[in-house]
Amino acid sequence: MSDSDRREGTRGGGWPLLPLVLLVLALIDLRVELILLWDHLTLTSINAAIRSHLLAVAVLVCQPSLWHHYRRSRS
Repeated sequence: MSDSDRREGTRGGGWPLLPLVLLVLALIDLRVELILLWDHLTLTSINAAIRSHLLAVAVLVCQPSLWHHYRRSRS
């Protein structure tokens, strides 16, 4: 791995690791809320899930931008 790859946090030819790890951690954090939403989808339950897991929701919302950034920095 070259010095520029280390600075950018990516490996040549592989999947970007940071967005994938953040996605998995956010889904693990939201696991119970997603099960509850699957059973009873209401505006109140969506609001409660967002308010109690704001960081995980923010990570999920930012996923497309993260993937775009890390794919572009590899090229």
